[in-house]
Amino acid sequence: MQPLARFVTQRPWWVLAIWALLALICAVPASLAPARLTADPGALSSSESGQVIDLLSQRFGERDSNTVLLVTQTERPLSSPAVAQQYTAFVAGLQKVPGVTRVLPYNVQNAVQVSGEGSKLALTLAQIPLFKEATPALERIRTYVQSQKKAGFDTRVTGGQAIAADFTKFAEGDTKRSEMTALPLIALVLLFVFGALVAAALPLVVGGLSITTALAGLYLLTFLIPTSTFAQSIITLVSLGAGIDYALLMVNRFREELKSGAVGSAAASPEAASAEAAYRTVMTAGRSVLLSGAAVTLAMAALLLPPIAFVRSLGIGGVLAVLFTVLASLTVLPALLTLLGERVNWPHLAFKGFRALDFGQSARESALWTALARRVTARPVLAVALSTLVLVVLALPARQMQTGYAGAWGLVEGVESRDALAAVRDLGAGGLLSQFEVILKVRGGQKYGPQSRDAFRRTVRQVEALPDVKGVISPFVSAAALSSASGGGGSLNDLAALTRRSFSTDRTLLRFTVVPNGYLRADQIDAFEARLRGVLSAAPFDYQLGGAPVGEREFSKAITSSIPLAIGAVFFGTFLLLMVAFRSLFIPLKSIVMNSLTVLAAYGVVTWVVQQGHFASLLGLPQDVGVLDSSLPLLLFAVLFGLSMDYEIFLLSRVQEEYLRLAGQPQANNESIVLAIGRTARIITSAAVIMFIVFVAFIFGRVVANKSIGLGLAVAVLLDATIVRLVLVPGLLQLAGKWNWWLPAWLEKRLPKVHWEH
Repeated sequence: MQPLARFVTQRPWWVLAIWALLALICAVPASLAPARLTADPGALSSSESGQVIDLLSQRFGERDSNTVLLVTQTERPLSSPAVAQQYTAFVAGLQKVPGVTRVLPYNVQNAVQVSGEGSKLALTLAQIPLFKEATPALERIRTYVQSQKKAGFDTRVTGGQAIAADFTKFAEGDTKRSEMTALPLIALVLLFVFGALVAAALPLVVGGLSITTALAGLYLLTFLIPTSTFAQSIITLVSLGAGIDYALLMVNRFREELKSGAVGSAAASPEAASAEAAYRTVMTAGRSVLLSGAAVTLAMAALLLPPIAFVRSLGIGGVLAVLFTVLASLTVLPALLTLLGERVNWPHLAFKGFRALDFGQSARESALWTALARRVTARPVLAVALSTLVLVVLALPARQMQTGYAGAWGLVEGVESRDALAAVRDLGAGGLLSQFEVILKVRGGQKYGPQSRDAFRRTVRQVEALPDVKGVISPFVSAAALSSASGGGGSLNDLAALTRRSFSTDRTLLRFTVVPNGYLRADQIDAFEARLRGVLSAAPFDYQLGGAPVGEREFSKAITSSIPLAIGAVFFGTFLLLMVAFRSLFIPLKSIVMNSLTVLAAYGVVTWVVQQGHFASLLGLPQDVGVLDSSLPLLLFAVLFGLSMDYEIFLLSRVQEEYLRLAGQPQANNESIVLAIGRTARIITSAAVIMFIVFVAFIFGRVVANKSIGLGLAVAVLLDATIVRLVLVPGLLQLAGKWNWWLPAWLEKRLPKVHWEH
């Protein structure tokens, strides 16, 4: 730390020039990053559903299995001649849109049928390519739909591609709006905290620099792997949250060092005093920032463990945010402090009523927080019991947590793809987005023939008879159904199309599509799939099962199955880090347990509100989500566990400092806890208020996953900065006594030394 501290305080203009150049270089790629992000999780190439996609493409020649659903609403019934003519012209124009390979009004058996007599709703299916060609094709469809809107004739677009596009669009918009909403409020709180305009601006500078540089890194990442649109939200949350925490600690320590008589007497000039104060700040508070950054990085790295590039991009975004935030806090911030000196307190603003909270530049010990600490340490058993009870009660709903892909229901009402899907559901066609693709292989390497035809027909009929199956798209369609499907004509063409889609080019693979009665939520997929696999397992074919529901379930299980390993790795890394830093076995164990309780409480609240729908409407959340996004538990754990370490390290480093100073005195343990609370509570409380504002801003977005993250983080930071850090942790430290700092002698000799503020 010494070479770094000397360089940034002796060459501040060089440091600022380097950062200014870096910010200019990163500005353009940072602005381009959001457009390259995606909400499409992709497929697991080695999974069963991924293999089915490959087979459909390579063996069946399937190139346009991406379905866009268009729901047309009319003022008059579709059966009226004028409206029917208008709808026919709309369909004809849709067929000419580049990228659209096929257009069909809806019927389960590949039919040409609009909704019933007297209906004012029509459902149209447009087939577009998969992968890279899908996005431009969807955009052209939406442009065409907009051009066809007239009075009494309105069309909305939905489908898997449209839902993913809306996720990307609104997640980006939510992030920008959250930033714009939170920043003025953050600035106002910082003014109260520091009582000076210049000091209040410094945390925002650190946050802005870290966001810009991290987004530029994310832009480069998009060329390597599919990058989640939620990575932008993670970067904003972590950069603002951690950046403001670190800046609060650093600026507060710098002001203390400036006021120190020792620094003042040692300095030959105000400039030298500023440089020395900044140097001392890096060497003391800077160490806390470095350790905290290491802890947060460990936690965010947990997202790198699931074998899914989409999820790993979230982890990389979080790690980038932490690294650039720590770097900015340890370089550009002390460089600015060196140049500012006493001007950091300009202009001094006085706010009545805040002196009691000790937010400003008053005494280092706050009477309010010191009094609270004495009450807690006087009754540690009661404090620990009550605070633990509160956290456990809040965590109880997490036992019913169900995860999966929410699809369009992961968007709020008012978003086109969600509202259109609700209309599709009302038409009885919601199962179109939950189709299962079945591929059968004729055993013995034989080609399809009369014997396998009978077995194929029996298998299809058995699947059709399963509960909640609306229909099966197969070559076994009755003449009456085919005639109805074709509107009384064209049955031979339809039969030929069904035959082409049902047999591989070498006729060794067979295919049919199962359409459920309705859209299957994540918590409904397993039961339906189990019934379907029961029939297929008894059939005289080898089979593979794919489709959107199977892919969603595999994707979710790939994430959830990696959670134990991710959590274990974070626990292990954190334990080692804190053991080295605090020379203790109890401190890291206690920190892991306390942070885990906070995470579990946040899980419980999110489950109770988002999944179960309690008070959901008050937060603008839909009440029919039913599941939490599969990445949410791991994502919340990584962010919460990491950011909670900020408070933990701020407090414990001061407790250790005071304990070492008071070593040998009868009440050293008790007094060190009380003094540490008195001297750090204002920093913890100030940081918590600011982070709470950042997280709450995300609750008012239109993407449920973002709202869930914001809710979970807001609840956690509120609990962590109050019940956990100011009641539960002091109570446990008081009960542990001398065991707080116990370390076996043989281990003490082998651990590297870490020096804290003094």
